[in-house]
Amino acid sequence: MASKTLLITGGAGFIGSSLIAKIIDQYQIVCVDNFNSYYNPSWKEDNVKPFLTHPNFRLYKSNIVNLEDLRQIFKNHHFDKIVHLAARAGVRPSIAQPLLYEKVNVQGTLNLLELAKEYKIPHFIFASSSSVYGNQNKVPFSETDPVNEPISPYAATKKAGEMLCYTYAHLYKIKTTCLRFFTVYGPKGRPDMAPYLFTKAILSGEPITKFGDGKSKRDYTYIDDIVAGVIKTIEQQFDFEIFNLGNNQPVELNEFIKTIEEVTGKILETVDLPMQAGDVTQTYANIEKAKKLLAWEPKTSLKEGLTKFVNWYQQARN
Repeated sequence: MASKTLLITGGAGFIGSSLIAKIIDQYQIVCVDNFNSYYNPSWKEDNVKPFLTHPNFRLYKSNIVNLEDLRQIFKNHHFDKIVHLAARAGVRPSIAQPLLYEKVNVQGTLNLLELAKEYKIPHFIFASSSSVYGNQNKVPFSETDPVNEPISPYAATKKAGEMLCYTYAHLYKIKTTCLRFFTVYGPKGRPDMAPYLFTKAILSGEPITKFGDGKSKRDYTYIDDIVAGVIKTIEQQFDFEIFNLGNNQPVELNEFIKTIEEVTGKILETVDLPMQAGDVTQTYANIEKAKKLLAWEPKTSLKEGLTKFVNWYQQARN
């Protein structure tokens, strides 16, 4: 019998469901997800389907913006830890809908922190993002770098979330960890992300839009490595810490395309357009702190990860 109970918000999403699959036998899991339409909700329903018959799993279709709904869930369960992954995702959509992003990502996070305080939950984990680093030139990005210049509403909401986490950790002694995820990809990955879009295009023989000159860099981090980092964080508590979880190996878009071509054995046709507003030129994680304090480091190369992703995509499509 699992002795500890975790609240996982956004548990039906890509990272959340991948995490649950790894830990469901060790913990009681209460999953909160609103199955929003950012992408097809049936994907998320498929993600949680394997857990629905598991005795350690409980699902609430609920929105973190609704404080009273959340409070009822906190009344129903005693939580040992909160893993807060739920958010409106995506840089470009946040520019079109900033008010929605603020409501979900800031108000929703504040609701959970308030309930953590009220119900004396000792341990809070917050999913932040590499986007908080903005367009800074100093690389690799380190947790001690100033992050005061976000260039999208999404990034600003994640920075705000970190600040609220610090405030509650300081005032109410909630042990809190913020994890800055760097471009997570892998099986079940979001359909608005480059690995999915480029794989879909190359396998269907369709051209795809390439923004910029192909020299923008991303620190693509494989889902299993991210999940391993989250588990390390669940297993140990800090008064307040921020960690980068990234691959520590940024890849140029042109190189990324070349790797997808190698993995699929096909040539990708691109239509070149200028860089999009809100997109940063590079992400690059310094992971020395995570290595030292979490004993975590990524194990998956881009080629290995993309091979696994493409195999999954082909099976899922069939």
